Amino acid sequence: MSVRLVNAPISISFSENTQENRDLFLREYDKASQTDEDPIAQWLKIAKARGETVDSDAVVVNLLVELHRKIDNLEKYIKNEESKKLPLAWNEDIQSIGHGHFKLVKPTLVAGMEYYARITMPVHPKRDIAVYFKAIDTSLASITKMHTRDEQEWSMYLTARERILIREMKESKESK
Repeated sequence: MSVRLVNAPISISFSENTQENRDLFLREYDKASQTDEDPIAQWLKIAKARGETVDSDAVVVNLLVELHRKIDNLEKYIKNEESKKLPLAWNEDIQSIGHGHFKLVKPTLVAGMEYYARITMPVHPKRDIAVYFKAIDTSLASITKMHTRDEQEWSMYLTARERILIREMKESKESK
């Protein structure tokens, strides 16, 4: 199997998707799709639908929304109201990614095993995405389930990494 991968330094936490924890993982996965459904996101969706943001600078509005979310998160932290994520068995580094695939730095996987994971995406806003994947071998995996919005961010990040690598290759050729 030939998979095209590009270097991408990201982190992943994962556990085997066994019968005992399957329902818990599915519940957390479903909750992860609703991350946009906070009050400020709802307000912004309604304002956009009414056309109230037409004259606004989209970048400034998004930055203000993210500031609001950070303040909400700080408030939750101070009040000790943080949402608890399920503990996952392994925390590893991803070496490279591709469309629907990734490769771990360390060979930690069991070929053919299905896993549930949270991948920390280095995009703005920085957040974890929930995925299910199946191990192809001890370090290569195929993503089997990912939310649509997360697929878009994954693809955008992959494209950005490819551009960086192309730029680095071009610069190294020019310096010779």
